[in-house]
Amino acid sequence: MRKIAYLFPGQGAQTVGMGEELFKKSSAARMVFQEVDEALGRPLTKLLFSGPADILRETSNAQPAIMSVSLACIKAMDELFGKKHEFTPVLMAGHSLGEYTALAVAGVLDIGQTAKLVETRGKLMQDACEKTPGSMAAIIGLDLEILGEIAKETKTYVSNINAPNHNVISGERVAVANALELASARGARKTVPLRVGGAFHSQLMQPAIKGLEIAVSNLSFKDPKVPIVANFTGEPMTKAKEIKQELVSQLCGCVRWQQSIEYMIESGVTEFLELGPGKTLSSIVKRIDKSAKATSVENMESIARISYN
Repeated sequence: MRKIAYLFPGQGAQTVGMGEELFKKSSAARMVFQEVDEALGRPLTKLLFSGPADILRETSNAQPAIMSVSLACIKAMDELFGKKHEFTPVLMAGHSLGEYTALAVAGVLDIGQTAKLVETRGKLMQDACEKTPGSMAAIIGLDLEILGEIAKETKTYVSNINAPNHNVISGERVAVANALELASARGARKTVPLRVGGAFHSQLMQPAIKGLEIAVSNLSFKDPKVPIVANFTGEPMTKAKEIKQELVSQLCGCVRWQQSIEYMIESGVTEFLELGPGKTLSSIVKRIDKSAKATSVENMESIARISYN
């Protein structure tokens, strides 16, 4: 029997034109984009499909845009297979921003509420980025303990523990540049600057905490219909109160993605569906466990294909 987990991508997955095919070919997906535009009171969908890329990349735009595409994938899948289908998840998790997408899918908030919360988070993070400009970079092929030492030396932060020897640092731009030089000198196989607007999941996001606490406290959360595995703890959340605390904690805290995936595998998950733009999370799952089955779902073709896998 298939035991499926849903995975939702985070910021950096955005590309101009993502989700446009879903909009054109699925009425259910189209309703998601329209609902998000209405909730935000602006034509985010137009920016999503037409760009320009530099405006879409801004945190306050990229985050609700990626969320919209992930939710559109879910609705298109439900429309194609029926709401009760064999791809119903037993667990779900989202990488950073993707954790918010999970809120709408698990029924914690509705789509409009989630879109507004994501936009608020994005604006707060954008403001924090402008106060202290920062960056992020993936470090591949370097032991986590060595990376932790480099972070201490350069005053950067280990912000994502994604897979064995595949992690992310963040911090002020000069500090991250220094950390990359040290990482290469100490044996990193590859360093990759990330397409994000600042030093997420680090103390540089501290100015955004108070505003996010207020935004979260003003909403009425429901318990999730499907447990959501938390970024900050790598443990499943089944209560609204836990989720509210998690959203605040993960803003400055490290995303323990490897721990989250390992928990799901140990819980019996046999298949992962990455729903939304890109294939990054599917690739990371296979780095964690080569035998794991992970499929990216971002358009109508890939949705149709999963029924034959």
